[in-house]
Amino acid sequence: MQVDFYVLPEAGDAARELFCCRLAEKAWRRGVSVFVRTADEAGAERLDQRLWTFRPGSFVPHARAAEADGEPVLIGAEPPGSGELLINLGTDVPGGWQRWSRVAEVLSSDADTRRRGRERFRTYRDAGTAPNTHNL
Repeated sequence: MQVDFYVLPEAGDAARELFCCRLAEKAWRRGVSVFVRTADEAGAERLDQRLWTFRPGSFVPHARAAEADGEPVLIGAEPPGSGELLINLGTDVPGGWQRWSRVAEVLSSDADTRRRGRERFRTYRDAGTAPNTHNL
């Protein structure tokens, strides 16, 4: 079990979503299945659109979890039971996170996101993992 915190220098959800797209693309190219957990339906819709447009010429096969048909990158509010990479854009620790090989938390520079990120960091640490922090 690996937990990574990616701390971005930019503020806002757009920065988090763009980094998430890049991370999902990198994982997919390495053959890793990905679930992106969003805080709400609006976030899932934004990310669905952004995965089509975040970089000219890029293609990341993805789908909303409710409409999935074998795509390697899924988007939704509640992750399935287990998998390889869970990217958390939600505001809390996802239920069942221990059943994933890897969890990635993406934090922007705004104060509320950092505060919630510190809370999640403590939760993971208190559960016996040693989260890694990547200041980008």
